[in-house]
Amino acid sequence: MLKVFLIDDHALFRKGVSQMIGADPMFEVVGEASSGLEGLEQAPMLAPDIVLIDLNMKGVDGLETLRRFKAGDLKARFVVLTVSDAEDDLLEALRAGADGYLLKDMEPEQLCDSLKKISEGVTVIQDRLTEVLKQALLELGNKSSLPATPEQVSLTDREQEILQCLADGLSNKAIARKLGISDTTVKVHVKHLLSKLRLTSRLEAAVWAHRHK
Repeated sequence: MLKVFLIDDHALFRKGVSQMIGADPMFEVVGEASSGLEGLEQAPMLAPDIVLIDLNMKGVDGLETLRRFKAGDLKARFVVLTVSDAEDDLLEALRAGADGYLLKDMEPEQLCDSLKKISEGVTVIQDRLTEVLKQALLELGNKSSLPATPEQVSLTDREQEILQCLADGLSNKAIARKLGISDTTVKVHVKHLLSKLRLTSRLEAAVWAHRHK
């Protein structure tokens, strides 16, 4: 039996998904959380096999929740379950390490089938998003290897904070203390930031920040 943990800030939606999944004998919903922070605290104690994460939540959003899980020790499959079919959200979730990206309007049978595949190590993306992903990958392949311009990159608020810290010459430990997050989380953010900016070092990021202030 596969143990599932739900993170979504809508109680009614959590209840509905829990009932759908629980109707399949292969699954057991072992816990629910109404926020990213609550999920990060509770899930490790329940050792789920699959964690379902909504993207748009107040406070710590789904992407940040996913990144923190991936930087931790919980050995689970992490699946984004969202209403967003936006290219940027899909790509960011995959960059953050999502094992699946599913939309909330999918059929109950599709959800269970997708979770079974994901539990077996298959990365599952909602069918209608495969063309979106294909186009995004083609665009990435056609871009030059030059650093990104401000118009080409969209940074989260946290990534903008990290970038400013790099511009100020702060170390990972100093950034962690300043922002109240762990060293590991800082490393994950820096990695994703460099990927977005198409850069290879912290120094390049600092120079980029100063250049494009």
